[in-house]
Amino acid sequence: MKRRYLLITLFVLLIAAGGLAYRYLQTHGFSARVEPHPLEEALALTVRKLVTPSSYLKLKNPLAESPVYLAEARVHYADHCAVCHGADGSGKTKISKGLYPPTPDFSAARTQELSDGELFYIIREGIRFSGMPGFGGSDKENWKLVQFIRHIPNLSSEELEMIRSEMPKRSKQ
Repeated sequence: MKRRYLLITLFVLLIAAGGLAYRYLQTHGFSARVEPHPLEEALALTVRKLVTPSSYLKLKNPLAESPVYLAEARVHYADHCAVCHGADGSGKTKISKGLYPPTPDFSAARTQELSDGELFYIIREGIRFSGMPGFGGSDKENWKLVQFIRHIPNLSSEELEMIRSEMPKRSKQ
């Protein structure tokens, strides 16, 4: 009897939560220009972690840290990533202002706390319903980018200037 009562209560709560979510969307819309509610942001991050295949979550970057790999990844980043993520990795660009979910700041703890495998998966496969495309590419190139993302919080002013000079002219910030 207690189990049945619990199931009915959970069902009613689920229906109520769905009704509240529907009402919220009807009154507030689904605009990419509106700052997300913290609950929405937490839910999106949780879902992203849940849908990342478990085989990726514990992967470690197989490439040894290397200045050569960082330099190669820096050029790739400048040409393919900086237009949305910014030369400094802050995610503050003209393009990113209209994206939802917002472009992440690569130097922020939230990004740096992702596992190597999560970053690799995001680079290769993208994130559905966001502005992040799946680039595919070779595993080695993607692992170099993971290494570079880890390095972004420590970019020197010289490296930042190199990124800006390597960016396509149309996307310089």
